[in-house]
Amino acid sequence: MTFGNTYRRRSSVGRIVGVLIVVWLVIGAIAAGQRHYYSGSNDNCAGVGTVTLTILAGPLNYVGANPKVHCSVPQPSK
Repeated sequence: MTFGNTYRRRSSVGRIVGVLIVVWLVIGAIAAGQRHYYSGSNDNCAGVGTVTLTILAGPLNYVGANPKVHCSVPQPSK
């Protein structure tokens, strides 16, 4: 086995992993769209967090995962 073959093998594995990550995130984005997360106003941390977590969960959304983020921001003192 030469250096060239090793480099090509690592390069092809890297491409496969990259493609799998992109496909995973696209599936998550589709799931968020099907749940109408893009149509509402997500101006708080819970809305943005839920959309982000749904995208990161990817295909797990279709096997029962329903990620929700609940957060509260402290109110400024008066």
